Amino acid sequence: MLRGFRWQLLVFLSALALFILSMLSRSTSTPPSPGLTPTPIPPTAPVPTITPAPTSPEPLVLSPIAPATSDSETPTFHEAVVGTVQRLNPLFASMNPVDRDITSLIFEGLTRINEYGEPLPNLAASWVISSDGLEYVIRLRNDVLWQDGIPFTSADVAYTISVLQDPQFPGEPSLGAFWQTVEMQVLDADLVRFRLTQPLGRFLDALSIGILPEHALRGTTAAHLADHPFNLAPIGTGAYQIEALRADSSGKLNIVDLRAAPVYRTRPEGQVGYAIDRMRFQLFESFDAARSALESGLVDGLAARNRTEREALLTLPNINIHTAIDPTLGVLIFNWNRDTARFFREQRVRVALQTGLDRSSIIARYLSNQAVVANSPLIPGSWAYSGNLLWPTPDSNAARNMLENANPRLSDEQATAAASAGIRFSFRILAPGDSAMSQIAGEIAAQWAQLGIGVTTDMVDAATYTARLESGDFDAAVVELSMGGSADPDVYNFWDQGQPDGHNYGSMDDRRIAEELERARRDYSGINRAIRYQSFQADFVERAIAVPLYYPLSTYATRLSISGIQMGYEVTPSSRFMTLRNWSFGTGG
Repeated sequence: MLRGFRWQLLVFLSALALFILSMLSRSTSTPPSPGLTPTPIPPTAPVPTITPAPTSPEPLVLSPIAPATSDSETPTFHEAVVGTVQRLNPLFASMNPVDRDITSLIFEGLTRINEYGEPLPNLAASWVISSDGLEYVIRLRNDVLWQDGIPFTSADVAYTISVLQDPQFPGEPSLGAFWQTVEMQVLDADLVRFRLTQPLGRFLDALSIGILPEHALRGTTAAHLADHPFNLAPIGTGAYQIEALRADSSGKLNIVDLRAAPVYRTRPEGQVGYAIDRMRFQLFESFDAARSALESGLVDGLAARNRTEREALLTLPNINIHTAIDPTLGVLIFNWNRDTARFFREQRVRVALQTGLDRSSIIARYLSNQAVVANSPLIPGSWAYSGNLLWPTPDSNAARNMLENANPRLSDEQATAAASAGIRFSFRILAPGDSAMSQIAGEIAAQWAQLGIGVTTDMVDAATYTARLESGDFDAAVVELSMGGSADPDVYNFWDQGQPDGHNYGSMDDRRIAEELERARRDYSGINRAIRYQSFQADFVERAIAVPLYYPLSTYATRLSISGIQMGYEVTPSSRFMTLRNWSFGTGG
C-alpha cells in the first residue's frame, strides 16, 4: 500500500537524519555574530566553488491520487490553476504562471513585499546602506531552517546569486542581465554585502527573489539547474512545503499537494494563523474546465488571468469575488519623435487634448467592471501613489480655446492640407484591432474630432501593432504598460529620455520629468523617494506627458466557505496568497 509513497518516505528519513546532524553541529560550534556596522567592511570570504553535477537527474516517481476522503481529515484548500508544472524553482518561476503560484508558498527572499508594495525584512534580519547608495550590508536571520532541517546561511545566498550571475543561466534573460551588474560578497555565516555599479532605489525589491538551498544543489551549475530533480522536489524556507505530486490514470501530473511546513511553524511569524494546513493545486488544461470545477464545488479558488476570464467569473453564483488593481497602466501616448506629428512636442497642444477628453465615460462604456479610470502614471495601492492630483475637468470649449492659442508646429504641407480640410491638424491613433483598446481608441478619436482635429484610427493585428510600437511607426497609440512583476514604483523605462532598451515607445522628451525619475530611482530613502514621486506625478498631469486611461482589474473567486482573504497591492497574480495565514474555512457554501 505504501509503494506509491516510497520516494516521500525516503526524503522524510533523509531529512530527519540531516536535521539531527545539524542540531548536533550547531550545539557544538556556533560562531559569534559580528556587530552590524556600515564600515569598516570585513575581508571578503570566498564564494563556494561550483562544479558540474556529478550524476544525471533521476526520473521523478509520481504518487497516485489520494482518495477524496483524505481531505476531510485536515483543512485542505483546493486551488484551481490552468497550465502545467515545469520547474518549482523561484529562479525560473517568472516564466510559468503555475510555477510562480506554487513556488511563492515554498520559497522566500531576503525581503518580502507588503500590501503597499514596500520591501520588508524576510530572510534578512536587517541591513545597512552606505551613504552613496552603492553598498548594502545584509544581516541574515539565524532562526531559519530549510524544510529538511538544515540551517539557512550566507552560503545559500551566495549560491543563488552565483547562479543568477552565470552567463549560462537558463532563466529569464533580463533577470540574469541585472544580477550580472551586482557584486556580492560573503562576509560571515550571517552577513553578506552587495555592491552596485550605480545607486538603485529599487534594489531591496530585487532582493525578494527566492533563495535556493546550497546544500541541496551543491555542485550544480546554472546550466544544469534547469534539468535538476530539485525542480520537482523543492526544498524551501517558506510557510508550505511539497508533500506530493500526483498523476492521473494516464500518468500526467495534475495535482501538487503542499502542507504547512513544521520548521516554519517554529518561527515567530509561523506560530499564529495558518488554519489552512494543506494547499492542493489542481491543474486544468483550460480555464473553462477550471471554472466548471469552481462552480460545482470541486475546488475552492480560481484566479482570472485577463479581462475575459474576469467577466466569466463574475457570473458565477454563490461565489465571493475578490478584486485588486492589476499593476498595469492603460495609457494613450504621443510620438514626440515623429516629424509629421511635431505638434505633440508642444505642451499646450497636449494639455488641450487632455482637457478635451472625458476619460471616465470611455472607461465606463467599454471597460465597465473590467477596469477603473487611471488618474496617475503610478499604480494605486503603491506607497508612492498620489490620489489627489489636479486633473482638469473635461471641457471641450476650454480645449478649443487652448488650441486656438497653441500654435501647433505644422509643416507648410500640413498647414495647407489642414486649411483645405477645415481642421487644425490631423493624426492617427494606433491600437490592436481585436481588443477593447481599439474601441477606446475609436471613442478618443470621436471626442477629439469635436475639437476641430482630424483624428482617425489604425486598427491592426497584434503582431503589426507590436512591430509598429517598437519601431515608432505611429502618431499616437493606446498601450498597456506593465510593471513586470516589480512592486517598486520605478517607471524610468517608460518615461525617461533616451531609453533604447526601455518602453518609451513615443520617445517622450521632457527634461523635468526625466530628472525627477532619475533622482527617485537613485535614492534609497523611502521618504525622499515618496516626495520625488509626488512631484513626478503632479508634473506628469500638469505637462500632459501622456493621457492615463485605465487600470485593469484582477479577480480572485473563492467559495463562500473561505474567509479572511484580503487583496493588497498586487505585484503578480500569486500576491493573492499574501494573507494566506489569515484564511480559514467557515460555514458558507
